[in-house]
Amino acid sequence: MKEMYDVLIIGAGVVGCSIARELSKYKLKILVVEKGEDVASEGASKANSAILHAGYDPVPGTLKAMLNVRGNEMYDELCKDLDVPIKRTGSLVVAFSEEEVKELYELFDRGIKNGVKGLSLITKDMVKEIEPHINDTVVAALYAKTAGIICPYGYTIAVAENAAQNGAEFVFNSEVIDIKKNGDFFIVKTHKEEFYSKYVVNAAGLYSDVINNMVGAKPFSVHPRKGEYLILDKDQGYLARTVIFQVPTKMGKGILVSPTVDGNLLIGPTSEDIQDKEFKATTREGLNKAITVAKRSVDKFDVRKTITQFTGLRATPDTEDKDFIIGESDVKGFINAAGIESPGFTAAPAIAEMIRDILKDAGLQLIEKVDFNPKRKPVIRFTELSDEERNKLIKENPAYGRIICRCETVTEGEIIDAIRRPVGAKSLDGVKRRVRAGMGRCQGSFCGPRVVEILARELNISPLEVTKHGRNSNILTAETKKFLLEKAAEVLKKEVYENA
Repeated sequence: MKEMYDVLIIGAGVVGCSIARELSKYKLKILVVEKGEDVASEGASKANSAILHAGYDPVPGTLKAMLNVRGNEMYDELCKDLDVPIKRTGSLVVAFSEEEVKELYELFDRGIKNGVKGLSLITKDMVKEIEPHINDTVVAALYAKTAGIICPYGYTIAVAENAAQNGAEFVFNSEVIDIKKNGDFFIVKTHKEEFYSKYVVNAAGLYSDVINNMVGAKPFSVHPRKGEYLILDKDQGYLARTVIFQVPTKMGKGILVSPTVDGNLLIGPTSEDIQDKEFKATTREGLNKAITVAKRSVDKFDVRKTITQFTGLRATPDTEDKDFIIGESDVKGFINAAGIESPGFTAAPAIAEMIRDILKDAGLQLIEKVDFNPKRKPVIRFTELSDEERNKLIKENPAYGRIICRCETVTEGEIIDAIRRPVGAKSLDGVKRRVRAGMGRCQGSFCGPRVVEILARELNISPLEVTKHGRNSNILTAETKKFLLEKAAEVLKKEVYENA
């Protein structure tokens, strides 16, 4: 019989990876199966607002409310252990009319019921003191001290690395196509192979309904809610100190203006319910809407300084209460962590704790490891080092003296480390998400070829095998000389044929 896992987790987004890390504290065989080529490479974990929500928005008594507040409280210690940058910037929900001020009072009351700390209603003058560049039309705001910003894919990668350090296994490029219950265990089939596990946790994001229905559990559905974003250059980052929301609607928290942990300015998201779970294109209409609405809050940003745009898809549950779908299904041993839309990222560590407890109640034996290591190996960030530290590092390893990405000052040493780490980078985007090579003004135009070269060397593959994001996204198709010779031969053959 094949190897038996205690828990198999489907999906390597922030929820799946957080569950894997939480369970890696115990003497268990854990496997994470992901259809993409990397963690945080497919769904909402790589494309969202990068915000740690305070917790005033969810309806009191819901899983969203409880897990949002608990998750927010957990991040400081987690980010310290995992060496992930975090900034407790606070957030503002701004009102531009007395009618909207009434909404602020409702949000304040909701936040108090949810147990949110550091909430206050503030006047226009106080708003302007916090945010000097906010528009003069602001009337008042709800200030949430505990809100913050983070890099969502950077955090997910860190969680996955630490889970792997503690024994969790990861399999990529493995889309689940069938699940069968066989007595007291599951057979999980992918295009490549089958896996056996006593328990299965469904953290498949937008496809969590497909996975749930595959095993024959009571059906539910989730649909994509599309949000379009713009990222502006770092010289625009000064325009926002906090996360600036507008009064939310039934479609979500609205279009925001926010700094990023790396110093850029983020604008978005729009909110549009769609049916296609793979439609991630940006549109002129969507981006124009994001810009127009954002200018209601801060109108001084220069849209010409946009360096990239992207679309995120949120997994919105088609249930009456729109709450997270978390719990053991009617198929014993099959656990859902589904419909995890906003504030799902903030709630992820708390969701992991909840899934742990559900598994325990379902019969999983949890024996703590004495050797669990909560800390990830620190990441060397060359731009943050002093000149003395840089010189010392370069003497120890000359690769840190070679700048590959000039926009973000990323060295060859950092890229090599990103590839060699647990659950390391295997593609151009994998490197990009870990060290920001290609995320600057030129978006990889100059450093891309060098990164391809380093990936090929480190992974011991041909440059022709290096991809942008796995699957059929190869950067190169043929060697230039060989390609030109083949084309010349075709032309010569055609001329000979025509003159015959």
